[in-house]
Amino acid sequence: MTTMAHETAVPAVRSEGIRRSELAAFLRSRRERITPEQVGLPHGTRRRTPGLRREEVAQLSAVGVTWYTWLEQARDIQVSVQVLDALARTLLLDASERTHLFQLAGAVDPTPAASCTGVTPALREMLRALEPIPACIQNSRYDILAYNRTYARLLCDLDAVPPEDRNCMILVHTDPDWCRSLVHLEESRRLMAARFRVAMAGHLGEPAWKMVVKRLTAESPEFRENWERYEVTGLRNTKTKQFLNQYVGLLTMDHTDLWLNPESGARMVTYVPVDEESRERLEKLYGLAVTANS
Repeated sequence: MTTMAHETAVPAVRSEGIRRSELAAFLRSRRERITPEQVGLPHGTRRRTPGLRREEVAQLSAVGVTWYTWLEQARDIQVSVQVLDALARTLLLDASERTHLFQLAGAVDPTPAASCTGVTPALREMLRALEPIPACIQNSRYDILAYNRTYARLLCDLDAVPPEDRNCMILVHTDPDWCRSLVHLEESRRLMAARFRVAMAGHLGEPAWKMVVKRLTAESPEFRENWERYEVTGLRNTKTKQFLNQYVGLLTMDHTDLWLNPESGARMVTYVPVDEESRERLEKLYGLAVTANS
């Protein structure tokens, strides 16, 4: 029995070593293809190797240099999904590369880029049928799981945003177009942080929630300030909001949440114009969105 167990364990250990080596090689290859200028760093004159240095990747990903060096040396260390997410963004990985990174690390990508469970074909058809009214489906973490063509042009060019970044909390703190489109930006940020804290109370141990907080804490002073207030507030199903759309101008609309699944907090978010001027501008925006997708 002992001999058989030992023989079974040896291939497993060897397979784990191969996986770590593949992960190390993949990280090195992606690090070496990124220029300093691509991530906002000066090139310098004493750069002996192509791409980024290990310490630069570590700094940009908010991890220790020694730890990252061990990762590229295929040492037996644990890698959290939060760190994998940070590395994927630092190394500018596309969707396929991001999936490959998580697979090599033996981890499950918790972002909406990995899966959009619960969005049925019928719900997608409902989103399209609501046009020109902007509508999307979000979960309680503010991940945007699906959206129609008008919503795609309401606050920014959402189609151009990487799927893993299609999260309203992330966009309201990091996307310049999204921020410019919100008339009451600071109020929105403060209320969203308070609502996020309430929703997170039921998901404290889940990596995807911690990823959002860790990323925004590192990237946004405004989020840090609001998060440290420890404010909490509930959602209002209906409220009037104003957007300064880059294509058609000011839009005043009633925001309504239609709850789809209480357990996961999934909801359909809709924006209905409150006056004729907003309705006409929304029709124009819809026309632009249709043209852009044709």
